[in-house]
Amino acid sequence: MYVMTIDQRGSTGDVDRVPGLLKELAGLSTGGRFERSVGDEVQGVVERADEVVDIALHALRSGRWYIGIGVGEVDLPLPASPREGSGPAFVAARAAVDRAKAAAAHVPLAVVAGGRTRKASTPAGAASNAAAGTAASAAGAAASANGTARSQAAANAEAVLRLIGRLVQDRTAAQWKVVDVLRSVRHGANGTHGTQKIAAQKLGITEQSVSRAVMRSGWQEEWAARPAAEMLLALADSLMTGTTEGDT
Repeated sequence: MYVMTIDQRGSTGDVDRVPGLLKELAGLSTGGRFERSVGDEVQGVVERADEVVDIALHALRSGRWYIGIGVGEVDLPLPASPREGSGPAFVAARAAVDRAKAAAAHVPLAVVAGGRTRKASTPAGAASNAAAGTAASAAGAAASANGTARSQAAANAEAVLRLIGRLVQDRTAAQWKVVDVLRSVRHGANGTHGTQKIAAQKLGITEQSVSRAVMRSGWQEEWAARPAAEMLLALADSLMTGTTEGDT
């Protein structure tokens, strides 16, 4: 499960942009629900890794948001409001958005994996202290290895998302105009010649102009890298069992 905390940048000298963001996010997540959590911050729970990537990159586009992604367990059943949710993923999302703020000069996004402390089981019956100690040690080693893998997957997901985010942040208004048309023509396309021809006709420009915009915007690179970010987020989420809270 993924918890996303998105905080407005420079809100003290800007208008409240939360209502507009909430409206935009409603169309990007099929099952997730976002709400204002406090002040100029929104929070939501998302089940699908691809939607996390969509939401994160959409928020990065405007340059007005810090994005924190917490990966891990949430306490079930989920409450009606994300503001009332709890669990390691919520704690991780808070840590993530704080880290994103520290990276504001770069790409303000962070991914943190949250774990829950789990006690090692004691051997059944009249097990000796030595046997119990061995079992606890083995369980602790397994949890530590799992936690390391989980944290690494989260760090790798963050690295890929920041690389893609840099492409998104650096696009000019003219490049976005082309990219938006290309996405509307064929959602998720990689800029094939036929798609670019249709986009050129819609925009009233030459195919060469569209081709240059695609190349300079890094659109093809973005869509080639998105699956890697999704896979790494899903991997971090799959490694929750047996992790320890101290890994966050």
